[in-house]
Order: sequence, then C-alpha cells, then structure tokens
Amino acid sequence: MSKTLQCISPIDGSVFAERQTLDGDAANAVVTKLTNAQKAWAARPLKERIDLVMAGVAKVGEMNDDIVPELARMMGRPVRYGGEFGGFNERASHMATIAEESLAPIVVEESDKFERRILKEPHGVVLVIAPWNYPFMTAINTVAPALIAGNTVMLKHSTQTILVGERMAKAFHAAGVPEEVFQNVFLDHDTTSSLIASKAFGFVNFTGSVGGGRAIETAAAGTFSGVGLELGGKDPGYVMDDADVDAAVDTLIDGAMFNSGQCCCGIERIYVHASKYDEFVEKAVKIVSGYKLGNPLDEATTMGPMAHKRFAEEVRSQTDEAIEAGAKALIDPSLFPEDNGGAYLMPQILVDVNHDMRVMHDESFGPVVGIMKVESDEEAIALMNDSEFGLTASLWTQDPERAANIGAQIETGTIFMNRADYLDPGLCWTGCKNTGRGGALSVIGYQNLTRPKSYHLKKA
Repeated sequence: MSKTLQCISPIDGSVFAERQTLDGDAANAVVTKLTNAQKAWAARPLKERIDLVMAGVAKVGEMNDDIVPELARMMGRPVRYGGEFGGFNERASHMATIAEESLAPIVVEESDKFERRILKEPHGVVLVIAPWNYPFMTAINTVAPALIAGNTVMLKHSTQTILVGERMAKAFHAAGVPEEVFQNVFLDHDTTSSLIASKAFGFVNFTGSVGGGRAIETAAAGTFSGVGLELGGKDPGYVMDDADVDAAVDTLIDGAMFNSGQCCCGIERIYVHASKYDEFVEKAVKIVSGYKLGNPLDEATTMGPMAHKRFAEEVRSQTDEAIEAGAKALIDPSLFPEDNGGAYLMPQILVDVNHDMRVMHDESFGPVVGIMKVESDEEAIALMNDSEFGLTASLWTQDPERAANIGAQIETGTIFMNRADYLDPGLCWTGCKNTGRGGALSVIGYQNLTRPKSYHLKKA
C-alpha cells in the first residue's frame, strides 16, 4: 500500500513537499527495468558512460540557483554557503578521472603460453540510500562511480531532503543517461527491506544511523549481496603543545559548528594540551559568540535551524545532562534569542566535561562540542579511542612524524593533520567500529562497486 512521505521544513514546521511511496509491485517493476537495462549500459564504452555521468553532474550545477534555497527550506542550511555543487562536482570529477585506470584489467601474465588476468565486472543494480545532511554530495559518492563502472542505480533519498533525488534524476536524464539506467524512487522502510531481502540488488550503499545500518544488514542477511555502510561518528580533534592555535581553533570550531553540527565527519569532541588549553578555549568562545542564528533564507544568517525539531531535542538533552553532571557552558544564551525550543538551536561549548557524559560519547550531530584538557599524547590517544565510532580524527602539530605515529594508534578511518571535516575523493572514505564497513571514493570505491572475475587462458 502506498504511503505519504512528508518533508517538514525546519524553518517554520510547515509541510514543504510530499510524495507517495511505491508499493511492492511498483518497486519490483523498477528493479526489473534497471536489471534489464544493466548489461546494455555496461556494454557501452567507458568513455561514453563517463561523459554522460559528467554531463548529468553539469546539469545539476545549472540548477544550483534553485537548489540552494530549496535545501535551506528542506534541511536548514543557510543560503549564504551556496549549496553543495563544488564538492559534488569535485567528487564526481575525480572518480571520472581515475575510472580508466581503476577499472582496467589486472594482467598477471601475457605470454606465448598463458593469458592470466582479473577483470572488474559491475555488480548489476546498485541501491543508494542517501542521507539528508549533505544530500547531493553523499549521493554522488556512489551514484557517479556506480554508473561509470557499468551498474544501473536506484536512488532512495531521505524524506527530509525529498526533492534531491528528483533533481538528480531529472538532470542525469536530461544529459542523456537513460531513465532505465538511473531511477529515483520513494520507498518506505518495509518495502526497502523486502527488496534487499529478495536479492534485488548486487550492492547496497547506505549512509545513516547505526540503527539504520543494522536494519540493512538484517535485511541483506543470507543474500550475499554486497553492503557498504557509513554510519555514526564522534570525531575527535587533538591540539598538541606545538600546534598553531589560531589555525586549530578556526578549523576545529568550524568543523564542530558548520551545518549546525550536522556533518558526518564533524568535530564532536576536542582534546587540547594543557599548555594551549586556555588560549584555545578563549578563542573558541569568541568565534562561536559571533555566530548569527536565524532563518537560513536570510543572507546574514551563519547558522540555520537543525533539520528537525527532534534532532535539536537530542542535542539539548545531551547538553542539559552534561551541565547537570558538572560541565560548564561557555556560550551566553542571550546572544541567541532565536533558540525557541524548536529546531533553532544555539551553539554551545562545554568544558569540565568527561567521558561519563553522553555528550562526549554518544553521537550529538548538532552544534555542541566538549573541550577537555590533556597532559600527554598517551592521554589524548586513550580518550580518542574511547568511542564506539571511528570515522576521522584531526591532529594538530607541526611534526608530521609525530602525527603519523599517533595516527597509527587511533582506531579510525581517516587521519587528518592540520585540517578537519573534509572528504578527499582521492582517498578512501571509510570507517571502523560502529561507523560501519566498506569504503567509498578513490580506487577502493571502484573495487567495492565491482566484483573480480579471473581469466586463466591456456594457449594451444
């Protein structure tokens, strides 16, 4: 039975858009269409697939003037930041550039007696389940390389950013990607799980919560379908005794607060060497106190509402619990009168925190960050590893060898030195522990979106 999905705008709580879900029969019909089209799509020359995908990316760019305010209305990001096309294009372009080399056969032997090689074949139909926080960039991470590699793609987007999949499909189809090769769909959870359980897909990529990832794995159990999961995070920053404090505070606080703290690899906890602690905290408070919380359609706004009232309620709960347990809040609430108890949530910096507090171990995904003083690298490493998550860690030092040595001891997917909150498409985007499994982008992304097929040819 069809259901209605509604995007509730965080700006004012109104229904911004709604769509009807596909029932089981209609959803299966889409899968059949994608399955039937896949071999012909894969048979097209690689360059043709690349050109069509990049033409679709360019068409999305042409829509940017409409997309930016649309995103503000759907998930609250201020229009002053201009949308996501820069990163969207960067990621797709990199995957297009490395496609020929990444998808080339691995030749083991080519002699007068034998040809031995490994080819990389597409899985077939790839399901991409994309999140709302960076809805275009997270989707393109898999959509572009999956199509380039010869898969067909079904895109299911978050209800909070319900129009993004439509935008992408419209752009790609206008650029010449056949409709039966790339389909945007609206599905409820039960139908999605049923499709996965029925082995409808060769590969499923999910970005979202840990609970959502468990549901995907449960649905896929026994199907032997490939699964890639990017789940929660609690990413730390560590400011060492030789760090450039000005650079560290600018980057780490931006990493904690940008997009109202709703970033997959946003900074959620900061550890600062005792010798730099007071200076760091003072400068952090000054930066955050200068933010302007308000309507994201206003060019003067630097921080919009969180995407949904319930997300803000979770951050308020973690913050209040920490303060009750002894944490000190440093940002004056009178600076942010727009924080009305709904989706609009003021930013906050907490000190005197510890790892018994949820704000230092549960994912917050909002504009709050705890800052702790540490005395040594060993203490910082232990605290950074004291987490169920492992996506990124940001290390601040003038010594690359020191950063590398510390990085080798941290349980995470990416180590940054003197930067944070950036997804480099040339590197594998991956995590460990409850952050998930698999890897996107880079040559590793192509390996996950294809399967190896070996040829052992003995010549007569």
